Amino acid sequence: MRHTFYQVIVILSCILLLPRCGAYFNQPITIEQARIGEDTEISQKLRNFPLPVEPVVVGVYKFRDQTGQYKPTDAGSTFSTAVTQGATTILIKALEDSKWFVPIERENLSNLLNERNIIRSTRKEYRKNKNTSEPQLPPLLYAGIILEGGIVSYDSNIITGGLGARYFGVGGSTQYRQDRITVYLRAVSTSSGKILKTVYVSKTVLSQALDASFFRYVKFSRLFEAETGFTKNEPGQIAVSEAIGKAVEGLIIEGIEDKLWSSKAAPEKIAAMITEYNAEKNEAQNTGLYERYFKERRGETAVFGNGGVALISGDYNNSNISYSARAGGKWYLNPYLNVNASLNKFELRNEQTFSEGFNAVDINTELVLLPFEKLTPSFFGGMGTVNSDDFSSTFFKFQYGGGVEYLVSDHIGVSLNATHNLVLGDKLDGIAQGKRDDQYFNFSIGLNWYFKKPLKMDKELRKQKRIEQKELKKLKKRNQEVIKNRGVPKE
Repeated sequence: MRHTFYQVIVILSCILLLPRCGAYFNQPITIEQARIGEDTEISQKLRNFPLPVEPVVVGVYKFRDQTGQYKPTDAGSTFSTAVTQGATTILIKALEDSKWFVPIERENLSNLLNERNIIRSTRKEYRKNKNTSEPQLPPLLYAGIILEGGIVSYDSNIITGGLGARYFGVGGSTQYRQDRITVYLRAVSTSSGKILKTVYVSKTVLSQALDASFFRYVKFSRLFEAETGFTKNEPGQIAVSEAIGKAVEGLIIEGIEDKLWSSKAAPEKIAAMITEYNAEKNEAQNTGLYERYFKERRGETAVFGNGGVALISGDYNNSNISYSARAGGKWYLNPYLNVNASLNKFELRNEQTFSEGFNAVDINTELVLLPFEKLTPSFFGGMGTVNSDDFSSTFFKFQYGGGVEYLVSDHIGVSLNATHNLVLGDKLDGIAQGKRDDQYFNFSIGLNWYFKKPLKMDKELRKQKRIEQKELKKLKKRNQEVIKNRGVPKE
């Protein structure tokens, strides 16, 4: 018992502490000096962007927090806002990093105009006293584009969860919470008021907590208690900076694609950058709220092979496990539904009483529950025949079952399946006994190989494709009839 107890301690320590030891062993125990703010990955990417032909002068009047949301707490909320109120400054910094824009002061324009009036007034008084001429103030830059938008939402607790275990007073747990910030950025032409481009970006904010504890009597009236843990919260300001920086990146690339502005870089480099961005954008459009990536995955046709075990449930006792092999093909009617046919070779046996090889032909209809994800469960059912190896006896049967498949690539999937076969007869094992017909089970693991292009997600596109295929078949048939009629001599 003591050996098991210490094993539990070691396992819990490894699970809970080792993946997060970086944060745990770098706890703040001294006063830290001020330092330059953290750099984000998107900021480095913006600084490494290819240079523009000519930077665009832009004005940012106010990039506001439009959520109106206060910071949530366990007791409700506080008067502190959920996100930073300095988003305008963060946006201007991102514009400077990119070198594609020349931001001009518009957030506190009244302060700038007051200062310029003070300069004019001072110069005017100086000219009166000194009788000299001073140069006029240069005119203010005006913006060709105004950037508008803001932080439109802060969603709290979109995902919460955790894990924990406790055994004989020793335990540990971890918890997490995920929030989400959403940012919209749009470029507006000052000459026409036309909205040139709108970009939408979201960023999650992660909070994690981990604790481990020990509570146990080591001797009579001797209690040993210990606990440790930490909480790690992703700073909201960093999350806002990354979201705004990503929005600026999208604005630059989509502007290049729409020929709103251009770059000095080679066309091949710009084309590669646009292609990479569009691939990321397409992936984002097919990704659900909880990071579930939806795309067309499985081809229209597939072949498969499975290997596993078979187990009879018949009139004899003490059923033994034996081998089972299966091969066949699938034809998808739509991403959710396919028809498949297969040939099976297997052996059924009972301990010291029955052992015989069989062949079976199965025709099934299969329902794929999550066709646009890599991992999906499925259910199937159908009918078929089963006969002995010497074909001395043949039975009809019904079968149903389920399984799960994981796509390791665009064409190959690994599957686990279980099938319950209901034989329409009671002499599969050679004897008829009782009121119930014989049954057997198949459990298998296998590979699916997919061909052709995947079926599209959109039902209208699939319908249109079927119509086009029918029209093409009619046209081919009509051409064959014309060729045939031309070959018949006239009377």
